[in-house]
Amino acid sequence: MKWGSFWRAFYARSLGLALGLLFILSFIIHWTQSARVAAQEALAHGEKPVATMAYLTDSQLWFESFQNWQSEFLSTAVLVLLSIFLRQRESPESKGVAAPHRQTGE
Repeated sequence: MKWGSFWRAFYARSLGLALGLLFILSFIIHWTQSARVAAQEALAHGEKPVATMAYLTDSQLWFESFQNWQSEFLSTAVLVLLSIFLRQRESPESKGVAAPHRQTGE
């Protein structure tokens, strides 16, 4: 495969790759920092801290992660759904304010 075709294929999927990489990086940062805080709390209470790899199976990590994902998906869904039906004057991304719904989308 030529490098030109590789870069075209890479660029054609660059948004998905970038978002996937950001997701993985943010999860790793969340996981390691949450494990660090949990270890500090365990030490403060005289308990044995959980190793970072073992913390990956801890319910607290997944509770925090799903809580965060839920709020992110909810806010994104609200923005998408509201932008379908509502309009904003002088916004280049919005449908025309005076245009009827039947002309702007279905």
